[in-house]
Amino acid sequence: MTSDLVHHGESFDGTPLGFATKSIHLGNGVDAETGAIRRPITLANAYALPYDPSDINWSSSDVNLYTRNGHPNQRYLEAKLANLEGTEDAVVLASGVAALAATFTTLLNRGDHAIFSDTTYIAAYRLLNQILPEKYGIETSIVDTSDPANIARAIRPNTKLVHIETPANPTLKVTDIEAAAKLAHDAGALLSVDNTFNSPFNVRPASLGADVVIESLTKYINGHGDALGGAIATRKELTDQIRFTYQVNYGGIISPFNAWLINRGSVTLPLRMRQHNASALAIAKHLESLPQVRFVAYPGLKSHPGHDVAVRQLARPDAGFGGVLSFGLDTDHDGHNRFVSKLNVITSAVSLGHDESLIVFLGEDDERQYLYPPEFHRGFFRLAVGLEDTDDLIRDIDHALAEARL
Repeated sequence: MTSDLVHHGESFDGTPLGFATKSIHLGNGVDAETGAIRRPITLANAYALPYDPSDINWSSSDVNLYTRNGHPNQRYLEAKLANLEGTEDAVVLASGVAALAATFTTLLNRGDHAIFSDTTYIAAYRLLNQILPEKYGIETSIVDTSDPANIARAIRPNTKLVHIETPANPTLKVTDIEAAAKLAHDAGALLSVDNTFNSPFNVRPASLGADVVIESLTKYINGHGDALGGAIATRKELTDQIRFTYQVNYGGIISPFNAWLINRGSVTLPLRMRQHNASALAIAKHLESLPQVRFVAYPGLKSHPGHDVAVRQLARPDAGFGGVLSFGLDTDHDGHNRFVSKLNVITSAVSLGHDESLIVFLGEDDERQYLYPPEFHRGFFRLAVGLEDTDDLIRDIDHALAEARL
């Protein structure tokens, strides 16, 4: 079985292990009781107390005490993710949105100011644009972070956090992480990056200067569409605060079963990401060639305005640009829906990072429409490319266009 060195991301001679090797071995080990070479699911709510429990810190996350405080399956997954992200520590919570909320509510206080990308996941947008200002007295500014000058202009004396999402959901806008980190640090603020569309296989924001890296584990890291989870990878000083605030006292703990499922799914992350990357790029190029397609947004395309920045941020030579792209057809509202109704392989559903390809039509009444580039205003699709044969997906798109008479 693997040695303790492997569990810290190094081989017997101290050489750093590759991403695929770490994805398999980190967070795993021999079960002391049974000898099983897979970590078991520990579903207990509570754990045995010592002879004299009177001096226990009942809010501690460092020992097995009560599952809301932390549990073994969570810790196995956290150790793996911290290493894959290149950070000192990681906290795993119940969902990606829980990770966003934990980051914002732990790091920001009443009277603080935060800057965030004008295109983000809808829950992040509502948290930062509505809930934090109205309920917690936190000031926020929405800016187009793809231009670092906009971040610089928005900084105030009380700015404590710059939050970016890159590539952004659902427009695939790209932000320069290094530039954003420098601006935030020069102002005495932290930079948090939602890295969900990339995964740590493609981009490692911590190596580019980010203080906090957020992942919706529900997506690529799990990869099977069967478990919810979110991760915050950062230094231990901050994870201690997040665990105390959001895990122990807000109760945002991930279930042992979901943590086990995500740890299991993460083993194949590098293999899956190579397929997601390759298929998405091929499909984006194909869509660009079709007369029925009004626009395609994908950072892997040379036509994408953020392509050069996206290339510069790749973590390794075999990395790519993720499996999500957006595109619009040269048709009306009903034409977009007719197209989806004719798809046979691609499924009409939300989410991304699954084994199956998923498409969602985002109509003209999205509440953030005013923040999107003009080409998105007539309605568009977000396509999360799965692991099917690339040719089958392309044929499915072509067939649906023909059947919908577009």
